[in-house]
Amino acid sequence: MKKIVFVHGMFQNPKSWENWESYFSGKGYECVVPAWPLHDGDPKSLRDNPPAGLGELSLDTIYSSIKSTVSSLDKPIIIGHSVGGLIAQKLLAEGLVSGAIAISSVAPNAMLDFDWGFIKNSAIITNPFKGDEPVYMDAKTFHGSFANTLSAEQAAVEFEKTATHDSRNVLRDCMGSSGKINLDRPHAPLLLVAGEKDEIIPADLVEKNSKAYDDASGIVGFQEFANRSHYICGEPGWEDVASYIENWLRDNGFAGQAAAEIHSSRAI
Repeated sequence: MKKIVFVHGMFQNPKSWENWESYFSGKGYECVVPAWPLHDGDPKSLRDNPPAGLGELSLDTIYSSIKSTVSSLDKPIIIGHSVGGLIAQKLLAEGLVSGAIAISSVAPNAMLDFDWGFIKNSAIITNPFKGDEPVYMDAKTFHGSFANTLSAEQAAVEFEKTATHDSRNVLRDCMGSSGKINLDRPHAPLLLVAGEKDEIIPADLVEKNSKAYDDASGIVGFQEFANRSHYICGEPGWEDVASYIENWLRDNGFAGQAAAEIHSSRAI
């Protein structure tokens, strides 16, 4: 059975992948959903009692933890969101996965975009005057920046269910040497997914990320979804995104057990 490792991004934890875990398990994939260090548990409990040391958490520490999980498996597929998307691309570059999907991904190599939402939110998170103070996510910010396509009522529900606080050092590291990738290196198939209304990682930046790969290095796909925010994996219509990805996986030879059995029965 083909394995998929799901990697969450900032201000989220494995809770954000529950629907995807159920969806892909039903398609015959074995799903592994690790938490970043200091992100395991109920999101509300993590908000009410931020773990000690959260503000010092680095991208290298997170990457080491996820890499350890991936290395214990037999070249799984990886699906990552936001910073998790950058982690997926780094693992792909190291040849540790058989394919990668990066959703609303932080771009490697300090790629930037001049979209106002991107500039504003990046500046708030990386603010050097805040030192190692964590970024405390609140319901208003979650709705305005993270889940801006949802109604206030919908965003409030999703905030309570999935939002966490986070370390501003993670995004700082993404913009530095820890976020560098050799995009000319041969790699397994990669799909980059963007949301049209994303205020944190604009679709233009995701497309720029996809075009930065050398055409000769391997398959790189790009797909933008209309009217989607950075909360693309949890907002209404997430099934359309998951379905597109599942079809892309099958088209690139990654069918789960259930899909493979259906294909086999049709061939008889």
